[in-house]
Amino acid sequence: MSTTFAPLLAKCLTAGVAALQLACSSPDVAQKPAVAPEIKAVGNAQHGIASIYTDHRTASGERYSRHAMAGAHKTLPLGCKCRVTNLRNDKSVIIRINDRGPYIRGRIVDLTPAAAEKIGLGKAQGITKVKVERL
Repeated sequence: MSTTFAPLLAKCLTAGVAALQLACSSPDVAQKPAVAPEIKAVGNAQHGIASIYTDHRTASGERYSRHAMAGAHKTLPLGCKCRVTNLRNDKSVIIRINDRGPYIRGRIVDLTPAAAEKIGLGKAQGITKVKVERL
């Protein structure tokens, strides 16, 4: 390489590094938060929205039962038990996680109709604010 190209090469490399640093610090490239803003972790519990889900295959392989005290959660282990408390009326129910979901932003748990009824969540209402605590 001749000596006339060395300063030009150094300038190009410096400009490239500067452009890369600018692109990486841009807010458009910022990482997403680990938890959606509508879901708040409070100690060992999560606060968010619960909804009712209906008949389909469960991720655990067991048959769905609308009468079971069960629910779906994205990250809690299948088979674990947790307490779901309706923050509007303070009613709670203990459910077993047997499925994955919900897949709507801001929702943290889907409940079977029987579990939803225990905490005062009716079909007409559809969703409510809850606290989920793993037991």
